Amino acid sequence: MPETEPQGVTPSQTVGPYFAYGLTSNGKYDWNDAFSNNLVTPDTIGERIRIEGRVFDGDGQPMPDCMLEVWQADAQGRFSDPQDKRALPNSSFKGFGRCGTDANGGYAFDTIKPGIVPDPDGKPQAPHLVLAVFARGMLLHLYTRIYFGGEAANATDPVLALVPIDRRATLIAQRANCNPGTAYRLDIHLQGDDETVFFDV
Repeated sequence: MPETEPQGVTPSQTVGPYFAYGLTSNGKYDWNDAFSNNLVTPDTIGERIRIEGRVFDGDGQPMPDCMLEVWQADAQGRFSDPQDKRALPNSSFKGFGRCGTDANGGYAFDTIKPGIVPDPDGKPQAPHLVLAVFARGMLLHLYTRIYFGGEAANATDPVLALVPIDRRATLIAQRANCNPGTAYRLDIHLQGDDETVFFDV
């Protein structure tokens, strides 16, 4: 067979949509997922909370085929990572979760409220979750943060301080009425007038 000349660079592909079988089970498949949208483990210490909301596209339409991932510290501000020497060896809390959006663009994570963590310079950061958004039409996933309304530490958080004051609300989940338990709500807007602030990392 004769050799052929290269035909150029392989074209880019989007990061979505997703094959639901390999995402999270939610009881729909006989599938043992490494991660789900429930981060709580039996030995986890801290306030149990739920973070929920919807994901919208640039036209304000719900996106039913996104995948969201969160990474967070535990209630003591420790990460489940070998580089964090403060991590509790007896805790199975991993601080990582994943979920897909539903038909209405909805998402939810059951977790614990994270503690204050230091930034690389040692400055305290307000309790937050790192959020990655994967969706159709995007060549790369997006990174943002979820902060919590009513936290005094938000006023001095070094990352939140980089965001213009009139845009900070797009990163702050507000407490919602929920019985039982505590819920926070934050909608994610990929584009448009209410676009969520995303970070270049």
